[in-house]
Amino acid sequence: MKNKIIPILICIVVLFNYSCSKDFLDLQPNDQYTESALWTSAGDAQAALSGCYTDWENGWWVYYVDCASDNAFNPYPWEGFTMLGNGLLLTPNNPGDNKWKFTTIQRCNWFLAGIEKTPMDENLKKRMKAEARFLRAYRYFLMSQLYGDVPLMTTNITTELANSVARNPKAEVLKFVLDELSEISSDLPESYSGSDVGRITKGAAIALKARTELFNEKYADCISSCNAILGRYSLYNSYSDLFRPQNENNSEIILDVQNVETLDLTAGWQKDAGVMMIQTLGGWWSVDPSQSLVDTYEMKNGKTIDDRSSGYDPENPLKNRDPRLDATIIGPGSLVEGKYFDPIGDPSSLDFYGPYYYTGYADKKYVSQVSDFKDIWHTGINIPIIRYAEVLLNYAEAKIELNQIDNSVYSAINEIRLRAGMPEVDKVIYNNQTKMRELVRRERRVELAMEGLRWFDIQRWKIGKEVMNGPLYGCRLGTVDPHTGKPTFTSERIVSEHRVFNESINYLWPIPQSDIDINKNLTQNPGY
Repeated sequence: MKNKIIPILICIVVLFNYSCSKDFLDLQPNDQYTESALWTSAGDAQAALSGCYTDWENGWWVYYVDCASDNAFNPYPWEGFTMLGNGLLLTPNNPGDNKWKFTTIQRCNWFLAGIEKTPMDENLKKRMKAEARFLRAYRYFLMSQLYGDVPLMTTNITTELANSVARNPKAEVLKFVLDELSEISSDLPESYSGSDVGRITKGAAIALKARTELFNEKYADCISSCNAILGRYSLYNSYSDLFRPQNENNSEIILDVQNVETLDLTAGWQKDAGVMMIQTLGGWWSVDPSQSLVDTYEMKNGKTIDDRSSGYDPENPLKNRDPRLDATIIGPGSLVEGKYFDPIGDPSSLDFYGPYYYTGYADKKYVSQVSDFKDIWHTGINIPIIRYAEVLLNYAEAKIELNQIDNSVYSAINEIRLRAGMPEVDKVIYNNQTKMRELVRRERRVELAMEGLRWFDIQRWKIGKEVMNGPLYGCRLGTVDPHTGKPTFTSERIVSEHRVFNESINYLWPIPQSDIDINKNLTQNPGY
């Protein structure tokens, strides 16, 4: 839902203020004013629901969290993501930008209790309740994936109870999430119009259910969920333009974080554009793609760069590659706003890779045209949470894992590849479960890069020890011709950091020690 200023919402926000130092569940006050004054009309209920939408997800977290994977590096530890990518730095006292937060859950519980007493149209009430239940389910899905066992609360509770609850087994939390998503889907519309565009839809509930099922190896259920929405959406015709603000709410978007552009400095930063842009464009360059991610993209002929017949030229590594590489990442020699990007040749340049050890690669996916934004720090850019492309990939992966490889699997993957300007899957090469698993995992990585899903892929595929240990490499050093953009590389390569991944520990994140100190019934994840 778009973040709009509604007079009553100001009251809601005030009522949601809390002291996190006293309560790990971030409870809001539940006083007489709240109960007597806010549930008298549909407009009041709508304002309260807006409060539930307020912080259900942060758009910037979606791409920042790729720094917790082998896709990217965060050069600024104070932003809270560097330690998420380096298991050695991740501790209960240093949990990074964690998601162990119950604010949205408690807001939804408060809303669901209050709306029952509101005199309003019953069908509208049913829909609004379904929206709140989705937002609550999404938070529980996310926390259960990151932390495993999570306190499961479905009703308003007091501060005293909040500070004594224990963690429920992950299996219970997942069952709750899947049951909720199944039950609410029939109460949600297929789409909205006008100012309601961006609210939770039936497709969002089913798509999140499919994601949850895939992430937890419920492959047959995932296939069934995907089948329920296959064909109801369509891929946008241009991958490179899909993420631009003028193309928001297109046919491919199932769920996103919606923002409204504002130049009101008192409204706070909408950091989505600025944190991704390079220094010479006024940005922070906070999310730095890795060499590993760059190497994953195929050549335009469909061959991987380690295939000797692919035509890959290590001296021109960005040339003749999968068009999604150019749409997602800029590197040495890329043309950016009329100048060739050079992070390696001029130590006096703002874009030089030191002293923060930038990887030499930067984001382009959401910020391909600076002219799209009046102010890169106050933008209205929407950040996708679920795209139709992911549903196609979820379907294909689930079918492959069950070894049900048929034409529908190739068709789903080909639909994505053809949209990107890539050739169809070579069935001669990709003709068995092992090769198809390799293909769909590569497709997920390049199609969904910088969309916050790579860490979850690493988690469920159990490849952390393989891809998250050792040096995180950036580009090779050298120079870039300022007139032609041609890079000349040396044999030396940027090493942004050395990572450690302990597979007995790091597939879950630590519960913040500050919350355990408040609630003695909370237990810590093993190894932390």
